[in-house]
Formats: sequence, C-alpha cells, structure tokens
Amino acid sequence: MMQDFKKFILRGNVVDLAVGVVIGSAFGAVVSSLVKDLITPLVGAFTKGKNFSGLHATLNGSIFNYGDFINALISFLIIAVVIFFFVVQPVNKLGPIGKNVEVY
Repeated sequence: MMQDFKKFILRGNVVDLAVGVVIGSAFGAVVSSLVKDLITPLVGAFTKGKNFSGLHATLNGSIFNYGDFINALISFLIIAVVIFFFVVQPVNKLGPIGKNVEVY
C-alpha cells in the first residue's frame, strides 16, 4: 500500500500540480500586495486621498468591507490577465495539443 502511495505521489502530474499550486499561491500574494500597497494608494493620489481599500458600509452593526472586495477583484483581474497572456496565448500558439484541443 505504501509503494502504491509513493508511486502516486511521485507521478509527474501530482508533482507538477503541487508546484503549480505553490507558485500560484506565491504569485497571488505578490499581486495582492501590489494592489494593496501600490495600486490602491496610487488611485488614492488621483482621487484626492480617497483610499477605497478602507471603504465600508454598516448595517445593523454589521460591517461590510466592500473596499477589500474591490482590492480582491483588482487582484483577480490582474492574475487573470497574466495567466491569459503569458500562459494561455503562448500555449495556443505552440499548436494543437492532443487532438486539436485549445487551452482556451
């Protein structure tokens, strides 16, 4: 049973996936920091000091931090653009994978 588990763990797909998850997580942290520490203050500089990361609404004592959601949305869009232009487009330009299957 341990031998089967060892074979499973050492298969290329599992190792590649693990590396991809770790790198993706690190990239996500870098992009989140970029948005929080650089882009949001830059937007604030052009909007007379308005920092939307701190925007919130209160309803019956509950606080809704929609400014944090805006930061997360910007981070997601940056990651999606990077993945599309630096992964999907180059793979599609390499030609067909398998039976004329495109990544996107």
